Order: sequence, then C-alpha cells, then structure tokens
Amino acid sequence: MRLSDFDYDLPKELIAQKPVEPRDASRLMVVDRSSGAIAHRYFRDLPEYLRPGDALVVNETRVMPARLLGSRERTGGAMEVLLLKRLSQNRWETLMKPGRKARPGERIVFGDGLLVATVVGPTDFGGRVLDFQYEGVFENLLERLGQMPLPPYIHEQLDEPERYQTVYAREWGSAAAPTAGLHFTPELLDRLAWLGVEVHKITLHVGLGTFRPVEVEDPTQHKMHSEFYHVSPEAAAAINAVRARGGRLVAVGTTTVRTLETAADERGTLHPGEGWTDIFIYPGYRFKLVDSLVTNFHLPKSTLLMLVSALAGHELIMKAYREAVAERYRFFSFGDAMFIL
Repeated sequence: MRLSDFDYDLPKELIAQKPVEPRDASRLMVVDRSSGAIAHRYFRDLPEYLRPGDALVVNETRVMPARLLGSRERTGGAMEVLLLKRLSQNRWETLMKPGRKARPGERIVFGDGLLVATVVGPTDFGGRVLDFQYEGVFENLLERLGQMPLPPYIHEQLDEPERYQTVYAREWGSAAAPTAGLHFTPELLDRLAWLGVEVHKITLHVGLGTFRPVEVEDPTQHKMHSEFYHVSPEAAAAINAVRARGGRLVAVGTTTVRTLETAADERGTLHPGEGWTDIFIYPGYRFKLVDSLVTNFHLPKSTLLMLVSALAGHELIMKAYREAVAERYRFFSFGDAMFIL
C-alpha cells in the first residue's frame, strides 16, 4: 500500500463552496459492496436502503467558533488562531498563522483585551499550546469573538453559520463539522423513525486528526492526532441491542466509525466511556461493529479516503470516485454523499 494509491484527479470546480438547500437535496451515490453496483440517487432516498431494526449512529458534536483573529501584544501584528484541542480549563492546542512568529511567552490579544493568550510552546505537529486569560465564561467569549472555522478549500462566505452544524449537534467542542451528518433534516429523521430505524448518538470532537495530511509514502507510518470521544452507557446498551437482534449499524461519518471501532472490543461489543483516540483505519483493517457507512467525498491521499477504502475495498472506492467525477458530484464538506452498504 502506497500513498499514491489513494490519489485521483479532481477538477477544482467540483469542490462545493455552498451547501444545497434543503439539506437532503444533495446527491447520494449508493455503493453496494456485495455486487459492486453503483447507483445515483438523492439523499432523501436514503430510507429506501434501510429496514426496520437498523440503526444510524451519529456524531452529535457541535462546532465551536474556533477561529480567533487577534494581534500580537508587542508589535500589533495580526495573528490568527484555530483552537484544536482543550488540554485543561484554560489551555489549548492550536494552529497559529503566522506560526513561526509565535514564540514562548508571546501574548496575543483578542477583542480589545477581553481574551488574552500566552504562547506556552510548540506541539509535535507544528502548532502551539496557548494559555488563555479572561474574565467570565470562556465559551461565551468564544461565541462572541470567534468565527466558524470553515475548511481552507471553501473560499466563499457562509451566510448562515448554523448550516455548518448538523441538526442534532449538541456537544460543544469540535474544530470542524462531522460533514456526513449535514445532509439530514428533522423531517428525514422523522421518516426514518416512522420506518423503525433507530438513531443513536455518540460524540467525537473533530480536530486535526481527521484532516492532517499524510506526508509519507508508506501510509502505515502516518501518526494520527488524538481526538476526544464519548460513548454514554445508554448509547452503548442500545447499539449492542441492535447488534444482538441482527440489525445493521450504519455509521454516519468517518468520525462515528472511528469512535465505534475504538470503543468496541474484539467480540464486537461496544463499551461506554470516554478518552482520546488516534485510531487509523486503512485497508486490511477488520471492522468490529460498523456494517454500513454514510460519508462525503474525501480529499485525495487522505486518511478518510483510506478509511472508506478499508470498508468497501480500494478498487471499488477508486472506481466510485472516478464515476463521481464523471457524473459531476460535488466534493468535500458541503458536497454530496455516498452510502456504502
């Protein structure tokens, strides 16, 4: 397995800049692993591929307004900070731009001093650890001063920030949206419930681990950045019950896959708990829990493309991606969806 095995040609105009409306009007490519067949539908057609007793597992993380624009206290120079991972109450792992100027002891000021950060030191991935000083509640200040951290390949302004949240987002803490879930509407979820399809919720706060590029030709040497996850006792019991009665577990998004596969034992039993996961799933991995996957179309050479290839097979996924390009599907965060069954 080589990094180049996961490359493909993508015309830039296929990178979605705006979400479609309504959410479930996005296109849906259905990939059947057993037959290799590929069908072209719309996301609102998803219930046709599910049956009573199946369960969707979704990631209910909520995106923070994690992008902060400030200035260096000493020089007044502009500084941009992206919050990635909370290490303690006031300490965060971050990415900074321009990072090379952010040296230990440097102070960054946001909102005329409402929020001040001191650089503690570097991280092992080129970021910086910051200590924040403020009065009041940090989350409230972040809502006031921060901006939605859209991916760098989205160049257009998002008119409605809630459009970069899933309709079931609840647990505050992500630096990016679990984008496979952006296609669901409350009405679609109601249809699924009426059909007897359960929906269960877990949490993984999306950070650098999901998007960090692979920079080695041997992907097995890539090191994932850890991300926080939580599986409640109620969710674990419900998901295990689905498995026990023969229902299919459909993960909504790669973050959900990574959480389920981290918290499951080798017998396929999901255990409640929380912690940090750096699981890296690539072809050859044996899935313990996940039967099917709802996902978006991912960047070339990415760990996410490797994960879907692990589930569906490398050849079938690369065939599907070539067909998606030919059929002018929309790619990445605000793009169309794929259902692997």
